[in-house]
Amino acid sequence: FTVTTPTLANYTDLFTTVPFLQFLANSTFLACTAVCLQVFFSSLAGFALAKYDFRGKKLVMGIMLATVLIPGQLTLAPSYDLLYRMHLVDTYQGLLIPGAVSVFGIFLFRQSMVRIPDELLQAGRIDGCSEFGLYWNVVLPVSRPMIGAFSLMTFMATWNSFLWPQIMLHSKLKYTLPIALAQMVGLYQQQYGMLMAGTLVAVLPVIVLFLLLQKEFVAGLTAGAVKG
Repeated sequence: FTVTTPTLANYTDLFTTVPFLQFLANSTFLACTAVCLQVFFSSLAGFALAKYDFRGKKLVMGIMLATVLIPGQLTLAPSYDLLYRMHLVDTYQGLLIPGAVSVFGIFLFRQSMVRIPDELLQAGRIDGCSEFGLYWNVVLPVSRPMIGAFSLMTFMATWNSFLWPQIMLHSKLKYTLPIALAQMVGLYQQQYGMLMAGTLVAVLPVIVLFLLLQKEFVAGLTAGAVKG
């Protein structure tokens, strides 16, 4: 099979017949916001579990890890009902708030931050740094590899998410890229050319982000592989 008449008509149709730039902007906004929220809250909770001793710490860790075993599909109906009562259906807040904290991310950051020497934190306290200042100015810079790895995983998960946005979003102009691409497959007609063009455009940001964060991604995944 050879292409004898290459054309960019599918890309032209993609950006002229459907509001594809709007869908692209929606996915970019949601993915970037989800990364910021999950990195902040997950790293903050991971720091507390790694460097502070308090009553019930092991119980909290056990309950958190147990929730990972619950299938996400099992919580779709109660989550939708709760957000419907809060009038957050068909809003980006309804998509972002339930996933603002990741138990998996908390565990990853906890495992990474537990290796930070306590003497480093004590030196910061002696210099008059607050506890949040220690987290922001000392712990986060040291945890940069894990931040890069988790940011990439969170971005990809949010960027490719289909089921939850499909349930929550009703307005067409709020659709994300996976929903928009699925709409191109009709019952009687399939726009394969535009679908393939849209898929390529949707994959490019993930590839670029991986190339930018590949060093941090590899370093973050191997951070706990060697003890020392």
